[in-house]
Amino acid sequence: MISFEPFYQTLKKRKMTTYTLINKYGVSRSLLDRLKHNKPISTQTLDDLCNYLECDVEDVLKHKK
Repeated sequence: MISFEPFYQTLKKRKMTTYTLINKYGVSRSLLDRLKHNKPISTQTLDDLCNYLECDVEDVLKHKK
Protein backbone atom coordinates (compact mmCIF):
# COMPACT_ATOMS: atom_id res chain seq x y z
CA MET A 1 0.00 0.00 0.00
CA ILE A 2 1.23 3.49 -0.81
CA SER A 3 1.17 5.97 2.06
CA PHE A 4 1.50 9.73 1.74
CA GLU A 5 2.58 10.25 5.37
CA PRO A 6 5.96 11.66 4.27
CA PHE A 7 4.15 14.35 2.26
CA TYR A 8 2.82 16.00 5.42
CA GLN A 9 6.19 15.73 7.16
CA THR A 10 7.86 17.36 4.16
CA LEU A 11 5.27 20.16 4.14
CA LYS A 12 6.09 20.86 7.76
CA LYS A 13 9.87 20.78 7.13
CA ARG A 14 9.45 23.24 4.27
CA LYS A 15 7.23 25.45 6.48
CA MET A 16 4.52 25.24 3.84
CA THR A 17 0.79 24.78 4.33
CA THR A 18 -1.92 23.20 2.24
CA TYR A 19 -3.31 26.73 1.88
CA THR A 20 -0.06 27.72 0.12
CA LEU A 21 -0.26 24.71 -2.19
CA ILE A 22 -3.82 25.62 -3.14
CA ASN A 23 -3.31 29.35 -3.64
CA LYS A 24 0.27 29.59 -4.91
CA TYR A 25 0.52 26.39 -6.96
CA GLY A 26 -3.11 25.70 -7.86
CA VAL A 27 -3.28 22.31 -6.13
CA SER A 28 -6.90 21.21 -5.85
CA ARG A 29 -8.62 20.38 -2.59
CA SER A 30 -9.63 17.06 -4.11
CA LEU A 31 -5.95 16.17 -4.62
CA LEU A 32 -5.22 16.97 -0.99
CA ASP A 33 -8.16 14.78 -0.02
CA ARG A 34 -6.74 11.94 -2.14
CA LEU A 35 -3.39 12.28 -0.38
CA LYS A 36 -5.04 12.37 3.04
CA HIS A 37 -6.87 9.11 2.31
CA ASN A 38 -3.92 7.42 0.53
CA LYS A 39 -5.77 7.18 -2.77
CA PRO A 40 -3.88 6.87 -6.08
CA ILE A 41 -2.40 9.89 -7.84
CA SER A 42 -0.75 10.14 -11.24
CA THR A 43 2.98 10.21 -11.76
CA GLN A 44 2.57 13.69 -13.26
CA THR A 45 0.94 14.86 -10.04
CA LEU A 46 3.72 13.24 -8.04
CA ASP A 47 6.29 15.04 -10.19
CA ASP A 48 4.47 18.35 -9.67
CA LEU A 49 4.40 17.90 -5.89
CA CYS A 50 8.12 17.11 -5.86
CA ASN A 51 8.80 20.28 -7.85
CA TYR A 52 6.62 22.45 -5.59
CA LEU A 53 8.26 21.07 -2.45
CA GLU A 54 11.74 20.81 -4.00
CA CYS A 55 12.08 17.25 -2.77
CA ASP A 56 12.46 13.64 -3.89
CA VAL A 57 9.70 11.07 -4.35
CA GLU A 58 10.62 9.45 -1.01
CA ASP A 59 9.69 12.73 0.67
CA VAL A 60 6.13 12.44 -0.65
CA LEU A 61 5.26 8.75 -0.43
CA LYS A 62 6.36 5.43 0.96
CA HIS A 63 5.38 1.83 0.40
CA LYS A 64 3.91 -0.17 3.26
CA LYS A 65 3.48 -3.92 3.10
